[in-house]
Amino acid sequence: MPVLALLSALFVVGFEQLVQWRFGAAGLVGLLLLTVGVKAKSPAVSSAGALLLAVLLAGPAL
Repeated sequence: MPVLALLSALFVVGFEQLVQWRFGAAGLVGLLLLTVGVKAKSPAVSSAGALLLAVLLAGPAL
């Protein structure tokens, strides 16, 4: 069980670093809003985070 928790934590930290490297501080804020909204079961906060990430992803195509 501790090995699974450690691997999960490493994956989350690695994914956060990837988002921050690719999209900067705005990507990290979007990911943070999405995570907090899901954990707090707040659709408004999670939607704001998802919208911010979607805008960042679609930015080069626009």
